[in-house]
Amino acid sequence: MPAASTPLRLTVSATAETLDIRPARLIVAGYTGRDQDAVAAHIAELAAIGVPPPATVPAFYDLDPALLTPDAAVGVPSPDTSGEVEPVIIRHGGRHFLGVGSDHTDRELEKTDIAGSKAACPKPLGTTVVELPADLAEFDWDAVQVSSDVDGAPYQRGSLAALRTPAGVLARLAAALPDTDGDLVMFGGTLPLLAGRFVFGRAWNLRLELADGTVLGHAYETKNRNN
Repeated sequence: MPAASTPLRLTVSATAETLDIRPARLIVAGYTGRDQDAVAAHIAELAAIGVPPPATVPAFYDLDPALLTPDAAVGVPSPDTSGEVEPVIIRHGGRHFLGVGSDHTDRELEKTDIAGSKAACPKPLGTTVVELPADLAEFDWDAVQVSSDVDGAPYQRGSLAALRTPAGVLARLAAALPDTDGDLVMFGGTLPLLAGRFVFGRAWNLRLELADGTVLGHAYETKNRNN
């Protein structure tokens, strides 16, 4: 898959360094929960409504990097779409960074075609990132607090302790999709919804708060591109 033609300009929070990245690959990782019994139960629930089980756990959806966008307004294919807060691991020039994004998805299409439902929507990404240590295991992943709101109402709350660590997911990605050279953007999974159901809202607010108080945030609104 070709790299994105237009670079994504990101800023490192601690140093104000500017990064212009052209990701060769955009990966959305699914089923990344650390509680494997809960993941298995979720897969069984989806199978009961006709959604096929993933080929691997975690699952990796290889998408067009052109779906990435820092825009505050994004076009979606129908009213039946929703987002969710995700940690985003970015590999650029041999270094790793953490950002925040949303795996916005067409929920109606997801019932029959998970990969297609993800490819149908842009992938909003915040433009501020933090650099991760060379040894990813040194980063205090579990202390990161996660939240999302939709149309001003709480939607998700929790910490990254619920998800597999970056080192673990990247290792599984390398085994599942060996050709992962070059710049990479990987959405690392998400947390359960507070109400247990999708909300097809318009205004989304995403937030990661690190142990040192650094906040990575992004807000965006959706508009139906077919109107």
